[in-house]
Amino acid sequence: MSEQGRGPSARRRLADERARAAARGRRQRALLVVLGAVALVAVAVVAVVVLTSRTGGTPTISNYKGALAPATRQQDGSVAMAKPGVNAPVLDVWEDFQCPACKSMEERLGGAMKQLAAEGRLKVVYRPFQLFQQDPLMSNSRRAANAAACMPADHWVQYHDRLYAEQPVEGTRGFLPRDLVEWAADLGVTSPSFAACVNGEQQMKAVDQASVRAGRAGVDSTPYLALNGKKVGAGVLGSPDELRKAVAKAGGGTPVPGGTRSSGTASGLRGGMPEATASLRW
Repeated sequence: MSEQGRGPSARRRLADERARAAARGRRQRALLVVLGAVALVAVAVVAVVVLTSRTGGTPTISNYKGALAPATRQQDGSVAMAKPGVNAPVLDVWEDFQCPACKSMEERLGGAMKQLAAEGRLKVVYRPFQLFQQDPLMSNSRRAANAAACMPADHWVQYHDRLYAEQPVEGTRGFLPRDLVEWAADLGVTSPSFAACVNGEQQMKAVDQASVRAGRAGVDSTPYLALNGKKVGAGVLGSPDELRKAVAKAGGGTPVPGGTRSSGTASGLRGGMPEATASLRW
């Protein structure tokens, strides 16, 4: 074939090669744009994390923004949250910080409890104890309960919420001493005595005593709420509105003088039945 016959074919091959090169160029430019966008997102995420740490933001499980009723450590080691002079009705909260069902209950009802206590309608008594009997859950439970027992009463409720917010995934080791101390520092508790209490597990005897009291009180699952000594039903356990009704029926329908009406919203004000509870094994 003559050179003249081969000419058009060569031009087509050259045109095809130029088209392929242009396509490669477009793909490379598109890839650079995508990678640049990913990098910007990563920078934004880091910036948010840094900003949160600098502004003192801490994880929480409650949307309740109102004032808290004062918390006091009782003689048996439990922590009561109530307005001065409010002694009834009493809601006992038996819980384990490692228990996922307890965390879910706190998300549903914790805000309502805080609001009722702030209004002077209810006395909430927190009774953490060790539920689990096998590691790593058992050790996680004990370390968290010990740290809660070490925490001063004036920061106790906030620390209680932080422990739930940081709850380890079941089957993993968590609630490590260094973290327990760091979370307390985020709340302003930086005393060496608290760190020594956590690191030295100085309140483990109190944790064991709380577990014994749970058994004697008939606590057979968690979460376990008792209103004026009587275990609440699943309806109350699953709904903040039902909890309010039960408290009103038990005699907590009228705020005491000095009680504060909070405009804050309670966390998880949705209905529905609670998740499956964890059974006790004594």
